[in-house]
Amino acid sequence: TDLLNSYFTEMSGIALKHGGTIDKFIGDAIMIFFGDPTSRGAREDALACVSMAIEMRKKVATLHRQWRKYGVTKPVQIRMGINTGYCTVGNFGAESRMDYTIIGKEVNLASRLESHAKPDQILISEPVYNLVTNTIMCRSHGNISVKGFSQPVPIFNVINFRKDLGATRSFLECELNGFAMHMDFDELKPADRDRVVKVLETATERVKARVIG
Repeated sequence: TDLLNSYFTEMSGIALKHGGTIDKFIGDAIMIFFGDPTSRGAREDALACVSMAIEMRKKVATLHRQWRKYGVTKPVQIRMGINTGYCTVGNFGAESRMDYTIIGKEVNLASRLESHAKPDQILISEPVYNLVTNTIMCRSHGNISVKGFSQPVPIFNVINFRKDLGATRSFLECELNGFAMHMDFDELKPADRDRVVKVLETATERVKARVIG
């Protein structure tokens, strides 16, 4: 319960930061949509949604290390599906209980993308890809067959922001048995940089000494 609540708290904060509307919690999943009650336009909404997903993926990597300290050896793994299109938003249910939610075949496709994704993977539909490709690097992930769609649906795997790829990327991650590192240069305070360099230099010297010895 504590693990899920801390997870939901962190993910909800990121969703609200990017302007998302939290629809509901489904087990250990969160359903979020953009464009209602206000929209910044299809492209900006899509970009905000994918940006949110990338930040969530980075945050979960940090949470894994925190949870491991408390003995959680199999932490929550995140996977996401994102789609865009016209949907129906409103209050649905019975007179005794109504839920403000979103429905439609585009919602169903987002759900299918999520279930098709592997851990730490963000899968998006072609319409989303067309809206964000100038800012977000994505790779083709083939096609899937979806009920309600007459033709196979092309899908894409989100890699990262284009500005964060290559030598200028803003973060570094690596996790192996006995070694884990997550460094976000955008979050690193200037006053802490010298300390980080010393820690890395010490670690490098000890690794080399152990290997040579």
